Amino acid sequence: MKSRFILFKRAGVYYSEDTTTGKQHSLRTKDEAEAQTLLHTKNEAHRQPVLNLQIARTYLTATDPLVANRTWQTPMDEMTKTKTGPTRARHIVAMKDKAFDIIRNLPILETHSSHFLKVLELGSVSTNVYLRRIHNFALDMNWLAWSILPKRQWPKVKFKEKRAITLEEHQRIIAAEVNPERKAHYQLCWHLGAMPSEIKTHAPLPTTLKRKARPRPKRRLPSRRKRIKRTSRA
Repeated sequence: MKSRFILFKRAGVYYSEDTTTGKQHSLRTKDEAEAQTLLHTKNEAHRQPVLNLQIARTYLTATDPLVANRTWQTPMDEMTKTKTGPTRARHIVAMKDKAFDIIRNLPILETHSSHFLKVLELGSVSTNVYLRRIHNFALDMNWLAWSILPKRQWPKVKFKEKRAITLEEHQRIIAAEVNPERKAHYQLCWHLGAMPSEIKTHAPLPTTLKRKARPRPKRRLPSRRKRIKRTSRA
């Protein structure tokens, strides 16, 4: 079978040429043995596209035995473990997004850009934000050899316009709230026109305040010249 790519040298650097399209690409090496290896890899990738994934999995398994079976659920769980407090609670809720079910049990090595695009299509703004974090976490942990989506191809995060709740929505919240203190807090926010997070609780002020004694101004003594004049007149 005729090779798809051929090797040639120009200005000391080796290049590969596609015999079908005529396109030429630099192999960025001056070593002939290295150039022959790269050329052989390109030809083998063209001859056996079905075996590419298995060959890549075999090489990666030598350094990471779990790489073949690691799914996207792993970075979801491990990233959540690094968070604490309310941030961790938000991550737990975000990872339950139904849009993530497309890739949840999908091996990372078998993921294509079409999988991510499908998740973004079915998800919301939160899906876009957290999918970026999961993707970057997998890259940082070296569980992903390359980016699934280039940085420029990620859709922009567009948040919806914020609005105040209506009277009907406020009444439903008050009716459903069981805690009397929180209910009073919501009612106060409604009358003041503020968000619950904008109204902070403060410690009670003391009933009696200690008044600090004001320092008395120092009496200025007459200068020496004035004292001499007074004594001379006397």
